[in-house]
Amino acid sequence: MSRVEEVILAEPRGFCAGVDRAIEIVERAIAKFGAPIYVRHEIVHNTFVVNELKSKGAVFIEDLAEVPPGATLVFSAHGVSKAVQAEARARGFEIFDATCPLVTKVHVEVAKLAKEGYEFIMIGHKGHPEVEGTMGQLSGGIHLVEDVEDVARVAPSQSEKLAVVTQTTLSVDDAAEISAAVRARFPKVREPKQQDICYATQNRQDAVKLLSPQVDLVIVVGSPTSSNSNRLRELAQRLGTESYMVDSAAELRPEWFEGKSRVGLTAGASAPEVLVREVTDRIKALGAVSVRKMDGIQETLKFPLPKGLKLDDVPAPGHIS
Repeated sequence: MSRVEEVILAEPRGFCAGVDRAIEIVERAIAKFGAPIYVRHEIVHNTFVVNELKSKGAVFIEDLAEVPPGATLVFSAHGVSKAVQAEARARGFEIFDATCPLVTKVHVEVAKLAKEGYEFIMIGHKGHPEVEGTMGQLSGGIHLVEDVEDVARVAPSQSEKLAVVTQTTLSVDDAAEISAAVRARFPKVREPKQQDICYATQNRQDAVKLLSPQVDLVIVVGSPTSSNSNRLRELAQRLGTESYMVDSAAELRPEWFEGKSRVGLTAGASAPEVLVREVTDRIKALGAVSVRKMDGIQETLKFPLPKGLKLDDVPAPGHIS
C-alpha cells in the first residue's frame, strides 16, 4: 500500500478580512465592556471559533428577547434584516455591526436600486443567514433562486426594472450558470458592476482548481454550516478529486488516505490556521513526509473596525488565528 508522501497547502486558505474583523469586534467588545457580550447568530460559521469566543464571554443567541436590556449586542458577519436592526435599536442595546463590508455592499445596492423601482432576483441558499439578511433589507420584491430550475419558475411582477444580487459565498461556477439563466429569461436584467461573490470565496475556489489536479485527495477544513467551505469540497469533487470536509483533525479517517500519495489541504474563510496545523500534524502522523505551500495570491485586504472599538479605544486582546 502506498502511503502519503506529501501534503500540499492551498494558497490562499482560511480566514478572510471579513472574518478577521468580525472576530476582532467580539474580542474587543469583551475587552472594553466585559463579559457577557451577546452575538446574534454564530459570529462566523466555525465551531472552534464560536467555542473560543464562548470561553472568553460571548453568548450566542438567535432571538433578541434572550438579550437583557442595556446589554452590548454584536450582529454576525452574515448581516441582519432591517427588522432585526429596528428591534435591536428599540430594545436599547449598545450595538456593534460585524456584518462583512462586502455583504453590506450588497445591502446598499439593494436599497439604492429599490428606490429606483427595481425588483430583485437573489441567487443564494434558502435559510442561510446572509440570504435572510439581504432579503430582509426590503419588505418584498426580492425573489430567491437556488438553481437554474428556480429561474424558470420565478415570477417578478415586471421585467423592465429587474436586478440580480448574489450571496457572497456561493460557488463561482454555479452562480455564473444561474446568472446566465437569469439573463436568458430576463435580457434587460441589471447585474452588479462587480460580482457580489467576494474576493476570498473566489480566491479559495481558484486555489482548489489549481490544487485538485496535483493531488489524490483534498481535505477541506471547515464547519458543516459554512457555505464557502462546503463549496470548496464540492468543487474538488466536481474536478474529479476525492474530497472530505472536517471540522477538526479528530474527524480525519485513516482509510481516506489509503493508496493516496499526495494530499491537498485547504480551509474555508471562517476556519482558523490553528486547525490547519493540527490537521497537517495528523496527516504527518499517518506517514506524510513533506509539507509544501502552493504558490498563490497573498491577500492583504483589511477592513476597519467600527467606531468605539478602534485600536486607540481599547487594548488589543489575544486574537484567534
